Amino acid sequence: MSPVAQLKTLTPVQRNAFIASFLGWMLDAFDFFVLIFVISDIAKEFHVKNSDVSFAIMLTLAFRPLGALAFGWAADRYGRRTPLMINVICYSIISLLCGFAPTLTIFLCLRALFGIAMGGEWGLGASLAMESVPAETRGLLSGILQEGYVVGNLLAAVAYAVISPRFGWRAMFFVGALPALLSLFIRSRVQESPVWEQQRRARETKAASAETGGDMRKHAGLFLYLVALMTAFTFMSHGTQDIYPLFLKEQHKFSPHTVSFISIISNFGALTGGIFFGSLSQRIGRRKAIILAALLALPMIPLWAFSPTAALLAVGAFLMQFMVQGAWGVIPAHLSELAPNAMRGTFAGLAYQLGNLLSSVNGPLQTRLAERNENNYGGALAGVIVIALLCVAGVTAAGREARDVDFAE
Repeated sequence: MSPVAQLKTLTPVQRNAFIASFLGWMLDAFDFFVLIFVISDIAKEFHVKNSDVSFAIMLTLAFRPLGALAFGWAADRYGRRTPLMINVICYSIISLLCGFAPTLTIFLCLRALFGIAMGGEWGLGASLAMESVPAETRGLLSGILQEGYVVGNLLAAVAYAVISPRFGWRAMFFVGALPALLSLFIRSRVQESPVWEQQRRARETKAASAETGGDMRKHAGLFLYLVALMTAFTFMSHGTQDIYPLFLKEQHKFSPHTVSFISIISNFGALTGGIFFGSLSQRIGRRKAIILAALLALPMIPLWAFSPTAALLAVGAFLMQFMVQGAWGVIPAHLSELAPNAMRGTFAGLAYQLGNLLSSVNGPLQTRLAERNENNYGGALAGVIVIALLCVAGVTAAGREARDVDFAE
């Protein structure tokens, strides 16, 4: 079926569950990406180096596994819906508090707490969405769901161009409190995951608890493999995104509007790439789609990192993110299909966020490499991403997939 035909097959219940998951991930990403646009502004106010502020990115990523574990456990025990509401409220409040931070130390502590909240959202949303929609639509909807992260980045870029020049960097975080309103939609319109409901009675018994622990031991090899896969993936994603606005401002001296424009163009590439490769994975398989996207990103590096003009950098950013986020568009379906039913919220989400923990050094690493080489951010970006793309292709090829597996079994 065509993408439009697939979307039309969704019932209102399935559609609302997917919309809530998409919006939760989108708004969570918005609150994360607000920071990458204002690193230099925060550094100037607190009289520190850009690399000191970029440590906040590392803290956010490093603390995400705690959120994945806590909210994933709650999702497997109490359902996806209520923990998702709590999660949205948590990251919204913390984002608001970041705007009031009087010192860099307090700001860094708040970003660590934000990491806990952000770490819980993906596992909750992906489980709710993939368990609620028909198997034949998972590829397409996986691509759309993951690109909520991209839309959040896009909204942060627009907010940076509109809000920051007039009201300063703190106002960017004040806007981050608005996602709390999403909890009202979840409360009134979203129903619990049907897969979780089917297994609810079994999970309430002691035998089910023992079985869950046995499942983790039984699938330990798969879990470690997924952690390795997500480490490569998060290095690829954060290696192309987190300091790219800083690269445009510091190395090319572009204005906020030009930085915002290039970021918006790159996010349109990411959005279309995620949907394209997510849909493609439904036909050629999850692994083949990921490997194809990762390898096609390699020729884009010179245009993306070393172009001399804003126009060429915009083209390079579009193509790079089309491939990078194209590979990511397969991940919600791929991880959800590989995870055991009884612990999907914990298994997939925790593997993802442990990957983030291991790749959390990316921001400070790239920033310091650039500062030590006369602010050559382009060289630092290119060096990291070549290794990350090859690792994504290699680790993906070494694994397996479970395309269209029946969650009810």
